[in-house]
Amino acid sequence: MGAVYGYVRVSTREQNEGRQLLALVGRQIPKKNIYVDKQSGKDFDRPMYQRMLRKLEEDDLIYVKSIDRLGRNYEEILEQWRILTKEKKVDIVVLDMPLLDTRRGKDLMGTFLSDIVLQILSFVAENERKNIRERQKEGIEAAKLRGVQFGRPQTSVPDNFGNVYAMWLNKEISGEEAAKKCNLSRATFYRKANIHKNGGGKKHMFA
Repeated sequence: MGAVYGYVRVSTREQNEGRQLLALVGRQIPKKNIYVDKQSGKDFDRPMYQRMLRKLEEDDLIYVKSIDRLGRNYEEILEQWRILTKEKKVDIVVLDMPLLDTRRGKDLMGTFLSDIVLQILSFVAENERKNIRERQKEGIEAAKLRGVQFGRPQTSVPDNFGNVYAMWLNKEISGEEAAKKCNLSRATFYRKANIHKNGGGKKHMFA
């Protein structure tokens, strides 16, 4: 048996690596061999995982808490599993699913059953992520129907905006001066002036 490693991945939003680290306790993993990535699923830039890959040698052992730590979707999980078990020839133990322990069943039937379980779990993990995103989308749409507003709050047009706008339009003052008179940034003043020009000034409210 070779060296023993542990791999942990959390998104920067979750910050819950403690739960995964706790699961690795008692696995006789040297502290220097535990690699932690704090990257979002969107970017999936995993420098520590890549560093671990470079150190792996045949017959090494990797512990992960759950199968979705290896990839962000079904295809990537299967690809990483292939790289680790076929190319690197290391063993993997998925703590949340004892069936996914490549140290067991090294014969053809054991490998076959492990591959089936892996594909099912990978699909379930990706499907759950899709369901979460869909529920979030539905929640946002429902909130919008209730009148909840998202994004930057609207900014009221100052009372003197109309007069200042006219002075600026007639080139009596510069854009910077106009912005100061309205207590706005120059970019905000120009944005509001553009809306005002296109007929939005009557609403006295701009995004």
